[in-house]
Amino acid sequence: MAQPRRSLFVLPLIVLIFAILGGFYGPRVQLAAAAAVAPDADPESESEAIAFGPDVDTVTRVYALVEQNFAEPVSADKAIYKGAIPGMLRTLDPHSNFFDPKDYRALMEEQKGTYFGVGMQVASRNGKTVVIAPFPGSPAYKIGLRPGDIIVSVNDKSTENLNTTEVADILKGPRGTQAKIVVSREGAPDYISFTVIRDEISRKSVPDGFFVKPGIAYIKILQFGETTGTELDENLRRLGENNMKGLILDLRGNPGGLLNTGVAVADHFLQKNQLIVSHHGRSSAEHPYFARNGNHGRDYPIVVLVDRNSASAAEIVSGALQDHDRAWILGETTFGKGLVQTVLAMRDNTALALTTAHFYTPSGRLIQRDYTNKSFYDYYFHKDENARNLQDVKMTDSGRTVYGGGGITPDEKFVTGKLDPLEVSLLRNGFFSFTRKYFTRHTAALPKGWMPDEAVISELHDSLLQGGNQFTEIEFKEDHDWIRRFLAKEMYISAFNVDESDRVFAQTDPEVERAVEAMPKASTLVQSVKKVIVQRMSGQPQMVGAH
Repeated sequence: MAQPRRSLFVLPLIVLIFAILGGFYGPRVQLAAAAAVAPDADPESESEAIAFGPDVDTVTRVYALVEQNFAEPVSADKAIYKGAIPGMLRTLDPHSNFFDPKDYRALMEEQKGTYFGVGMQVASRNGKTVVIAPFPGSPAYKIGLRPGDIIVSVNDKSTENLNTTEVADILKGPRGTQAKIVVSREGAPDYISFTVIRDEISRKSVPDGFFVKPGIAYIKILQFGETTGTELDENLRRLGENNMKGLILDLRGNPGGLLNTGVAVADHFLQKNQLIVSHHGRSSAEHPYFARNGNHGRDYPIVVLVDRNSASAAEIVSGALQDHDRAWILGETTFGKGLVQTVLAMRDNTALALTTAHFYTPSGRLIQRDYTNKSFYDYYFHKDENARNLQDVKMTDSGRTVYGGGGITPDEKFVTGKLDPLEVSLLRNGFFSFTRKYFTRHTAALPKGWMPDEAVISELHDSLLQGGNQFTEIEFKEDHDWIRRFLAKEMYISAFNVDESDRVFAQTDPEVERAVEAMPKASTLVQSVKKVIVQRMSGQPQMVGAH
């Protein structure tokens, strides 16, 4: 009897899904990837009040036939959540998306930056779920779990045949509850058992900033969550923003986030009432966003770091700062994700992220990269390196030429080279495996500022050969500096914590060094736009050059 009862739920669900555009949804929320600020929630309609056309009726009848006649039992969750709905959305654009209850819950946790659990990052290594890094200050960190520990069981449930997501799910739970975690540790003769009390886990979207040179601060934004604006303000206040000589704002790898927090970040650096971004679509009027608070006269130079994975809200910030000549943009052309998704929360704890508009920078540039006449694979993996639209030509405040339709093109390119086979092998598991074994033979108490010396690098070299890794001595020598830097990053996680690892990695980053060198260019931008504004106010002819 279970299957017919399931049908009674699934068929109305199909009608519910295809009735979304008729207004049958619950409160609206905001989505990662710079969702638009949604209007007030519409009242939920009664299903009897909605008239469905023959297309919707066809869908429900097709599902009924599949359920009754398919050779094997049909999973409604798989057929609807993983099949019918995503299939429909893929015909629209690359970013409209459906969240089943599990995915929707994860999305909300990600945006809030908090959840309840033990507080550690896990990943799959050689078919096992391994601790990558306990978060500093978390229950897992305090109890003594280490990077490299292989999770054998959680609350007597074996992790055998469980994927990383499934293991992460059973590690989560209500605050105050216990998680008994059994691990296998390199060098330990037997399994080690830990009893961890779950607590609220907070992950900053803006790690603690620091000075890379006297007066020049470095701040990285990982994503744009609910607390990002506040975290940025706190960092700048702690660093003494009024006395800073420059700022490196790192948006590399930032996938975006909430629109309002992207606007808040840009607001902090722009003048009051300057336009930050606007969006409009077929059924949505143009909506501009302006700097409400402004920078209060703080005009220190800014260099923004971007790459091909900087997307959405990260592009809103970098595009606004570039259009107003407030920052020098360094790195690679950004992803080009300028579609506004409005998340429509539904009754069954699912949600639909539907594209409703396009984003435009202050100069009027379209951020979105063209996705027509190409596969979504080519689109997501950025196969179109020069995607800008030469017909979408705009000017920055000082008169520099910029282009739309292909993300944000940097003012100065910095492209990291393609990884060679040895580097790929080391990143996949080489550094991790070596570090796990290294700290069974050596103390993990390393001094601050430590970097791998030639003895450690030689030990890595020999370990790779013993493990059957194929490389030449010339290749190892050519990769020496790269190996030293990435090995330090991995070893700092075990010796200190993941935050200290990120800090030393940034301090030794060649692109950060280039950003320091580019600071005078950013300063020149600020001064040039000031002159243009004075000329405009006085009616003098403007002397500007294309960029």
